[in-house]
Amino acid sequence: MRPVRSFRKILVAIKNPRARTVPSLAKAAQLARACGAELELFHDISNPVFIDVIDMRAGLNSLMREGRRTALLGLERLAAPLRAAGLRAHTSAEWDYPAHESIIRRAARAGADLIVTPCRARHRFPGLLGYTDWSLLRDSPIPVLLVKSSRPYRRPRILAAIDPLHRYSKPSGLDASILRQAIALGGALRSAPHVVHAYLPKPLAPVGTDLSAGRVSQIIEAQARASARAALDRELRHSPIPAARRHLIEAHPVLAITRTARELRAAIVVMGAVSRRGLKRLFIGNSAQQLLDELRCDLLVVKPEHFVARVPRSRRGVYFVSTMAYS
Repeated sequence: MRPVRSFRKILVAIKNPRARTVPSLAKAAQLARACGAELELFHDISNPVFIDVIDMRAGLNSLMREGRRTALLGLERLAAPLRAAGLRAHTSAEWDYPAHESIIRRAARAGADLIVTPCRARHRFPGLLGYTDWSLLRDSPIPVLLVKSSRPYRRPRILAAIDPLHRYSKPSGLDASILRQAIALGGALRSAPHVVHAYLPKPLAPVGTDLSAGRVSQIIEAQARASARAALDRELRHSPIPAARRHLIEAHPVLAITRTARELRAAIVVMGAVSRRGLKRLFIGNSAQQLLDELRCDLLVVKPEHFVARVPRSRRGVYFVSTMAYS
């Protein structure tokens, strides 16, 4: 396993610059303080501009200036106590859309190695409705920390979910990336990470055997567990995680991860996600999508090392809408 590197620059997506408290920002500040990282508070201005009711020459420029000025004032108010506490905090606001693309573009330009954003409580038809947190999970090449709990981190328990058997279409290098991020978080927050691997026995018994169905089932389960244990130990052979913090669970990944996180009282689950596109994305759910709703703790989502974001590099600018569409 390559040496673990802590975060150096954290981009915090601020949905409402006028909010009095932002739990995701408080947690990002904890991480920044622990890692010695810089913070950037970013607000995407994606409000639609109705082109039928604005003077396109003078009015639009004035509207854009005022919108950005107002956003920056709010961000500066949020950044002030962070700076007073000794943190390096910058602010930025841009007219761009959709929000998740704007966040990814800004994070790439800023050189951020972590994006922190709040997570919705529930997601209905995420592939169709385009929630910002779900879209970030799907498209961001940069790790994304989705904040669900407002409780601050106090030596938080961290659970890394890996799949060394690669039975869920995960690239082979993804587990190593998940472990690096979990160990980096653990080092920064003075916490010893745990690891969970979920496995399921093969569903079909051998054909034409004289053994009873119960005996066949026992053999299959024993073989499956031995194979899963060997794969888990191989994946962790160079890691500092001892046997006592390695959890091997016979269950579907969503059930295994949520149950283990609950039993450990984990504050952060670290897992990987593979982007799916087209009809497959719309009709086939994956573990990361289901865990968004099932987990009560925060979720750090990691992509494969060579993941390529399909997000245009150029900003889209102002989102224009005609009032004719609402008449």
